[in-house]
Amino acid sequence: MRAPRRISRQLLAARQVVDESLRRLPPALREAAQPCAIEFCDVAAGTDEDEDLLGLFEGCSRMDGEPLTPEDLPRIRLFLDNLWDFTSGDLAAFREEVKTTFLHELGHYLGLDEGQVEELGLG
Repeated sequence: MRAPRRISRQLLAARQVVDESLRRLPPALREAAQPCAIEFCDVAAGTDEDEDLLGLFEGCSRMDGEPLTPEDLPRIRLFLDNLWDFTSGDLAAFREEVKTTFLHELGHYLGLDEGQVEELGLG
């Protein structure tokens, strides 16, 4: 029998930050964000991206229309180990960076490009 997986302090904090961030969105944006899954990953392993990646939006944005395959389903991946390392293990800084990274990736889901995300201060 496998031992139950312990939920890390970082995972609990990240979930709380994402939930709080979603609650604070205007109702129309909160509703628009509903179809996008949010995944909390330990590391960016298995991606073709930089090993220091903090977050990643994958799949179809709202501007792309309906997903045609399971791979096209929209999802935001937050890489908790990388976020923790980036903030040098400071819990307050970690929480702030999770919020910034989540909102940045949510902007991509909503159809914003990097420039538009930066203009909104979600860089």
